[in-house]
This record gives sequence, C-alpha cells and structure tokens, in this order.
Amino acid sequence: MHKLVPPLSRAGFVLGVLAAASAQATPLAQETLTQILANTGISASGYLAASYYASTADNTYHQFDTAHDTFQFDQAGLTLGYQPKQGFGALLDVIAGHDAKIVNAAESASAASNNAFDLLQSYVQYVHGALELQAGKFTTLAGAEVIAPTGNTNFSRSLLFYAEPMTHTGVRATYTVNSTLSVIVGLNNGWNYTRVSSGPKTVELGLALNPSSRLSLTAQSYIGNDPVDRARRTLIDTVATYNATAALQFVLSYDWGRQDASAVTAGGRWRGVAAYLNQRLSRRWRVSLRGESLDDRNGFVTGTAQTLGEGTVTVGYDPTAQFELRLEGRYDHSNRPTFQDSHFVTSSGRPLVRSSDHQSELAVQGVYHF
Repeated sequence: MHKLVPPLSRAGFVLGVLAAASAQATPLAQETLTQILANTGISASGYLAASYYASTADNTYHQFDTAHDTFQFDQAGLTLGYQPKQGFGALLDVIAGHDAKIVNAAESASAASNNAFDLLQSYVQYVHGALELQAGKFTTLAGAEVIAPTGNTNFSRSLLFYAEPMTHTGVRATYTVNSTLSVIVGLNNGWNYTRVSSGPKTVELGLALNPSSRLSLTAQSYIGNDPVDRARRTLIDTVATYNATAALQFVLSYDWGRQDASAVTAGGRWRGVAAYLNQRLSRRWRVSLRGESLDDRNGFVTGTAQTLGEGTVTVGYDPTAQFELRLEGRYDHSNRPTFQDSHFVTSSGRPLVRSSDHQSELAVQGVYHF
C-alpha cells in the first residue's frame, strides 16, 4: 500500500526538484560563457567605481574629483579584447560616468561635456614576430597613473596627470628588441583630440626598459603642433618603478613640457616630479603615499604662474579579491592664492568666490572589478 503525499509536501517536493535543477544549471551556464570566451580568444574585464569626497575649496587643478562636497559615480568600464600573439586582433574599451564627461571635454577641446560615455580605446592591431602595430584610439604612454581607477593606488590623480595627455588617436608601432627593451614610435592627432580637420601631427616616441625583475624604466616624448594652440608642444616624461620586496614598491615620475607661443597662446614651460611609496601591510590592508611638485613657471598648465605641491595618503582595504575600499586624505598648496572656493554667498545672496594658497580633501571610494 502506497502512502499518500499531502498537497503541501507535494509542492515542497516539486520546488525542491526545481531548486536542485536550477542550482545545477547556473554553474553550467556560467561555465559555458567562460568556455565560449576562452575558445574564441576573447578576454573580458570591467570595473565600477563610486566615491564621496569633501574639499575645503573647489578641488582646483584636480582631474576627476572636481566638486566641493558630493557623492559621485566615478566610472564604469568594460574592456573586450581579441589579442592573439600573432596576426590581427582588436580591443574595445568603453567607460561611463562622471570621469567620462571630463575625458570627452578634453577630446573635443570643450570646457564642458554632458556626454557620460566615452570610447576610451578602440583599435585594431597586427602582430608579426617582435613587431606590433596599432591603429585607432588608445591611452597615452605618459605618466605613472592611468584613467581607470583599478590601475592606480590613489583615489585622486596627481598634478602631473593634470598636466599630461590622456588619449591619442592615430597609429603606434612597438618593437620588442629583447626581453628587457622595447621601442615605441607613433603618429597621432595630438593631446586627446579624436579628430582634427588638418595640420601637422604629433610624433610619439617611447622606450621601455626592464633591466631586472625588480626595476622597470620608461621614457616617452610627444612632439608636434597642437591644433588649437597652433604651435609646437613638447612633453618629455620618465617613470621609474622599483619593487624592493613583494610588498614594498617605489615609483618616481618626472615631466618636462613646453608650449611655443603663437597668435592664440603665450605658451610656456613646466616641469614636475612625483614620488610614490606603496606598501602592502597584510593580505587585506595597504597604504600608498604620494608627494609631488609642479613648477608651472609661465602659467600654461594652470592659467597662473605658480609652483604647486601636494601630499596624499591613501589606505586600501580589500574585504574580497574583487573589491577595494579606499580612504584618502590630500593636501594641496601653492605659492599663489589660486585655489578657488565658490561656495559662499554675501548677505544679499550674491555669490562670493574666495581664494586661498591651499586646499584639503577627504575622500572614500569603492572599486569593484571583474
């Protein structure tokens, strides 16, 4: 004699079977997607970054954290690449968020941009032996910091980053001489410009040297007429990275730049140096220190002849391998009162802008990458 199953038990039995089937199906679906990408040779990665920061001024001369006191969705990024060791390939890198607006403004030579999406990199490549050719749009060789927050140890970008290009549109050739030396030559539209109607192009030159597993050196230069300032602009940039131990890293970056005078600009020269110390304290904790100085002697970069400096301390906490929480304190100073604070009003309600020779910022940022 068979025992009857009560209706509720029957429902529970059916739900249990469906749940078990779902639990088995999900990993299979994920595994299939991974296999598809692996079988086609396509790599996929991305990240999300959001922050809150408060400053005693308007964060003058900061690149992306440009407000006074705000929550901000910094960036979302997605990169798809098909980059075989030989033959043709391609890479597509798209970002969205507040930072994308600023990158768009730089690429269009506009003071402001409401476009929250940017095609950060999009190029085709061809590899033959030791030679790699790229054509399209790609990020700059200059500097120790990058646009993607996952590639930096600090939340805010440096003063040197503010004075450097971010992207280039053109062609780039990289020749790997041996395991320690690579030579890079390129031709592009100039600093950030995705399109120019006419005029001379900017030459890109670079060297990457890795004399040991601990030390890496890069030197890069950009030389060419700027299509807006209509005169030659030159940047020489060097970056040295030394990994003292598996947990301790030192980075030193130096810039020298010049913009010649023309009918639309007085031109000027600038130079700067930035030093970094990155220490892994434990599996979950790290600290990053940055100190730098920028001598904008003619005011071409900032609009005022001055000498700027800043010090930054960033503490990172990784509760998981894919997420980092960053807490940062930063102090900027100048020999001129050029830091603007526009968040004051007079008794009659009119806006009042105050100037100071220093500003401070406190920020927290979350970065998730996959």
